[in-house]
Amino acid sequence: MPDRRYDLDWIRVGAFFLLILYHVGMFYVPWDWHVKSPHPVEALELAMFLTNPWRLTLLFLVSGAATRFMADKVSVGKLTGARVARLLPPLLFAMAVIVPPQSYYQVVEYIAAHPGTSLTVDHFWVRYITASGHWCSPDGCLITPTWNHMWFVAYLLFYTLVLAGLLLVWRRLGAHIQAAAETVLRGPGLILWPVLFLGLLRATLYPRFGETHALIGDHYVHAVSGSAFLLGFGLAKSDLLRRRLIAARWPALALAVAAYLGWASYAFVYRNDTPIPSDGLRMAMRLVHPLDAWCSIVAILGFGAKHLNRGGPALRYLTLGVFPFYLVHQTLIVVMAHNLAKLGLPQPLEATILIVLTFAGCFATYEIVRRVPGLRILFGLKGQPAAEASRPPAFA
Repeated sequence: MPDRRYDLDWIRVGAFFLLILYHVGMFYVPWDWHVKSPHPVEALELAMFLTNPWRLTLLFLVSGAATRFMADKVSVGKLTGARVARLLPPLLFAMAVIVPPQSYYQVVEYIAAHPGTSLTVDHFWVRYITASGHWCSPDGCLITPTWNHMWFVAYLLFYTLVLAGLLLVWRRLGAHIQAAAETVLRGPGLILWPVLFLGLLRATLYPRFGETHALIGDHYVHAVSGSAFLLGFGLAKSDLLRRRLIAARWPALALAVAAYLGWASYAFVYRNDTPIPSDGLRMAMRLVHPLDAWCSIVAILGFGAKHLNRGGPALRYLTLGVFPFYLVHQTLIVVMAHNLAKLGLPQPLEATILIVLTFAGCFATYEIVRRVPGLRILFGLKGQPAAEASRPPAFA
């Protein structure tokens, strides 16, 4: 196998771009989020369900694959140091500088919706950073500092540190996971076993723990995301699994579409728990959801391995840029969406402007920070000289 999988690079870029669109959608759907459109669109939920079951699981899997390529080249100490240097400064910087506007506008919108409240945003950043805001409602309190969308980076750093500890005592961990995956994920098992595993987690851990993104006590998310990270670490260099994924891409796509139709219909019809679904239907959906998630991932990996196996300048540029994109995109969305909503524009026009400005802001941010050495470190660009900024890095 080559030292780099261009298909996984393209998939990672595409997944992050879809994530940006997903977070734009969060402004418009009725689901709880930091800021909300005054005119929610319930039907948009059906589009959100297209990526909801698998988008982050796929990103953790691809991140695990990237870690394998790096781990096989350097010592465990260098791997750990490189990943900490890549992920920890952006995480801390984002929590202190990038994320606070999200919390600010969240409080602003709550105050606007509750005129009699005693909450204020006076001296917001100082109160945010010192955890002294006391921004509480009957539904709970806003705990700060917070990482909001940066939970993905925090979890990725945590999984990398755990993996480094495992590699210290089991240096050939990747090869053993690869061998086990090649044995188990063959024939119908390529679909069956992961779906049953994810279904078991969905039926046992999810009802009890849900998804919190708080790192501590987030057992369901750790079970899914940590497993995906390790699986990616194992399958990264397996040509056998790559060929199996290519062969399974069309059946997986068909199953993914069918499962999506079932899951999206169920989630939309019972979105307000009225009527209350039967226990049998609820249990069935705990298998349909993972069927949708895993078959979508298999289809994406299969089509990617078949058709996205070339690099080039565009991929080098985007591979380096998507991490800064991820850092700033949600804050851009929150700030611009809150202020665009005041203009009273037709909603399709407003959403188009929001999408265009978000991507423009991401590209502008990347073009600025890649030229400033100190900022490159804070945005996960590893502090390389400006002359090397166009080289393809090992992705996070």
